[in-house]
Amino acid sequence: MQAGIGFDSHPWSEERRLILGGVIIPGVPGLHGHSDADVLTHAVIDALLGAAGLGDIGDHFSDSDKRFKGISSLKLLVHTKMLLQKKGFELVHVDCTVLADRPRLGPYKARIRVRLSKALGVPIDALNLKAKSTQGLGSFGAQAGMVAWAMATVARRVKARK
Repeated sequence: MQAGIGFDSHPWSEERRLILGGVIIPGVPGLHGHSDADVLTHAVIDALLGAAGLGDIGDHFSDSDKRFKGISSLKLLVHTKMLLQKKGFELVHVDCTVLADRPRLGPYKARIRVRLSKALGVPIDALNLKAKSTQGLGSFGAQAGMVAWAMATVARRVKARK
């Protein structure tokens, strides 16, 4: 078993829609970024890559690469899953935390978990999501945008003995 930690943050953008874990969240600005700026999915990707010792999201999906401009982060997540499989890893569990003072994410958490678990090809109980607010304290930039952390646990597949 190996574990990795992921982190990402993006500032608010009035010009974009908010996407978290592949789910569109209405009624608030989106986040600024090169892809779709899905801060949660980016943190999960980083956690997976870290767990497998494969670098970070920028090593694989550079924000200077035009191929990734506006791309769905779920596509990047699926590609990351395939990279791990090629290296002989399978996902055991992901635990995520999103920090933002707005919007309230409670009504969206179940849909986000379903979307991420489907993209990763794992049961829903292999993915946990927590949503936190700074209660107006503004620490970690939560009033200026969103912050997300993820921790992934992977297992190296054992080859059958001959």
